[in-house]
Amino acid sequence: MRLEVEDLRTAYGRIPILNGIGFAVGEGEFIGILGHNGMGKTTLLRALMGFLPATAGRVRLAGRDVTALPPHARARLGMGYVPQGREIFPALSVLDNLRMGCAKAAEAESAIIGAILDDFPRLKPLLERPGGALSGGEQQLLAIARCLCGKPRLLLLDEPTEGIQPSIIDEIVETLRRLRQKSGLTTILVEQNLDFIAALSERILIIQKGRITQEVQPSDLGDPELVGEFIGITG
Repeated sequence: MRLEVEDLRTAYGRIPILNGIGFAVGEGEFIGILGHNGMGKTTLLRALMGFLPATAGRVRLAGRDVTALPPHARARLGMGYVPQGREIFPALSVLDNLRMGCAKAAEAESAIIGAILDDFPRLKPLLERPGGALSGGEQQLLAIARCLCGKPRLLLLDEPTEGIQPSIIDEIVETLRRLRQKSGLTTILVEQNLDFIAALSERILIIQKGRITQEVQPSDLGDPELVGEFIGITG
C-alpha cells in the first residue's frame, strides 16, 4: 500500500513538533526512520495513524486523502500501528489479545489466528497465558501479531526492539522479512537499534527538528561520523 505525505505539520498544544514532513513509501517497501530523541519520530507515526490531528499538509493512502480521518477509519483502510511500549492487554490471555486484533476483520477469527500463529510459532504454547506474564520480547511478538490480525497493508512500528532480548530481535527480523516476501506488507519502522533497522530497511530517512533532512542507505550506518551527527546514537 502506497503512502504519500506532503508538508505534514502537527503540534502538542502551541508547541510545533512536525514542521513540514514530506516523503513517500511505495507498495511493499520497508523504510526506516532515525533521529535524535525528541525530533518527532513517534509523533510522526501517531500523526500518520490519526491520533494527532494535522495542522497542515496532506496524508494520502493508496491515493486517497486520509488527513482528516480518525484512527479507526484509517485502520479499516489498511493501516496498522504497533506503538512504543507494545500496549497489549496484560490481564487478557494471549489468545484473547489476538482475538481483539480480529475485531474489524471479515473472516472467521479462528482462521485469522491460525494463520498468524503459523508466522509466530513462539506464541502457540502461550495462548492461555496472561499477556502481562510474558517476557518483554514475547509481548512484542504478541503486539505485532495482534496488529497483523487486522490484516493491515501498511504497518507502522515504533521502537520494537526496546527492552527485549537479542534472540527475539533476530526472530522479529526473520518474521518481518518473511511477511514482506509473502504478503508485500509496506512498513515504516522507527528504531534506535542500528543493526535491526539496517537489516530490514531498503532506505532510511533522517528526521531532525520535525523535518526529514536526509535519506541514507542501510550501509551508511557503518559511518560513525554520520551516525554521531545526524542520529546521535552508536551501533
